[in-house]
Amino acid sequence: MELITQAVLGLVSIVVVEIVRDVYHVASHYWPPLMQLHTWHHRAYKKDFTPVSSTLYRQAQLYNDVPEALVMMAVMAAIATLTPYYGFWLGFLYGLGFLGAALARSQGWLLATDLTHEPGPLTQRPSNWLVNRTYHWRHHFDNTTAYYAGYFTVVDKLLGTAVSLKGKRVAVTGASGTLGRALLAELAKHQARPIALTRSERASFDSGIDVLTWQPGAEADLRSALKSIDILVINHGLNVHEARDAAAVEQSLTANALSGWRLMEVFFSTVDTSAERANKELWVNTSEAEVSPAFSPLYEISKRLMGQLVTLRRLDAPCVVRKIILGPFKSQLNPIGVMDAHWVAWAVVALVKRNVRNIIITINPLTYLVFPLKEASQALYFRLFSRAQP
Repeated sequence: MELITQAVLGLVSIVVVEIVRDVYHVASHYWPPLMQLHTWHHRAYKKDFTPVSSTLYRQAQLYNDVPEALVMMAVMAAIATLTPYYGFWLGFLYGLGFLGAALARSQGWLLATDLTHEPGPLTQRPSNWLVNRTYHWRHHFDNTTAYYAGYFTVVDKLLGTAVSLKGKRVAVTGASGTLGRALLAELAKHQARPIALTRSERASFDSGIDVLTWQPGAEADLRSALKSIDILVINHGLNVHEARDAAAVEQSLTANALSGWRLMEVFFSTVDTSAERANKELWVNTSEAEVSPAFSPLYEISKRLMGQLVTLRRLDAPCVVRKIILGPFKSQLNPIGVMDAHWVAWAVVALVKRNVRNIIITINPLTYLVFPLKEASQALYFRLFSRAQP
């Protein structure tokens, strides 16, 4: 039993020492003495992670990575010394491995770099819980005051630095609606560049917000505009309530599912380069109606169809895809909604910045339990019984 306890504490020590590394990294961007050392690291790489020069790369290892490893070792040695658990020494040895590798690279004895700095084009989407090359690329070349994590993304999630919206061009459909306007305002607060995508040529927006008009069925015409968009938020829809005639069916399917699906596919087709794979995102407001009754059959049918299409297509999507699952908020479509749209928009953005992929905001506690189970099981089913294009 003692051996098992120490082994578990050894694994815990790995997480702790990685958190120490992340805290040191954050400090390196704000405390001048460490900033001077850390600057070497950012100067060492080109945009494809190839070293600018072997000399600069070795200096970066000596001035940034060696001190970082020494701090990791010092903290873990202190914890292991002050507690009766020798399992924490595994964290010290982990830091020692970082020190050895940094010293070897600084002298030119070790040529291979670490996994997050391997040179070459980015081939994966940014990861969620564990840092991959694409995730870390954004720290170097998108926003140096975000994406601090080295291996586990816990610190970034806590700080709200797991996704940066600064300077991002974010296009929002349904922009003239209550939630659309609230999202535009909230995005602007986070230094994004919001763009209103609206079907109404007469809609007016605050100064500084660019406006693009579009019509369902003509989604392909937006491709050139979407090429320059970093984040597309599919937020439009309608509710025909108790109607069930043919016209209502067509309206519901077009507004709540098919137009969104076509926009999704057009947006995916614009993801070509490493930078686009790293920075582009799709957010889709699918509604709590995916898993609970909305007392509007056509609204439920069409929203569930869109939700399933998003679940299916994001298995192979070239960029990050987020679902936004909202409960009843007060709007023109739902004047008796409980939640305030501006608060909902604040919560959506706050959770995005913590890299939450399924954003649930509702007063119904069952949704927080049912939706993750539904989404995981459905994604597994789709993965087992469908396949990506060769």
